[in-house]
Amino acid sequence: MTRIDLDDVPPKVAALLAGVGPGEPVLLVQNGVVVARLTADAAEPSAEAEPPLPPEENAKEIFEQFRSAVEDEF
Repeated sequence: MTRIDLDDVPPKVAALLAGVGPGEPVLLVQNGVVVARLTADAAEPSAEAEPPLPPEENAKEIFEQFRSAVEDEF
């Protein structure tokens, strides 16, 4: 799994990603071209489920999924 630390991205990007809620779409654009569409995933709660991730960790997971998808494509 690839991880992207929000401390390593510009503050504006980190703040935007930290604010993404479950089920909310994220559109990644570069030079005016859509490079990825992501949707934050909300896990089904269960008796043994871990506590929800803080927004910063949630954003990291989204970036990890995106990077993995991009690497798989190229």
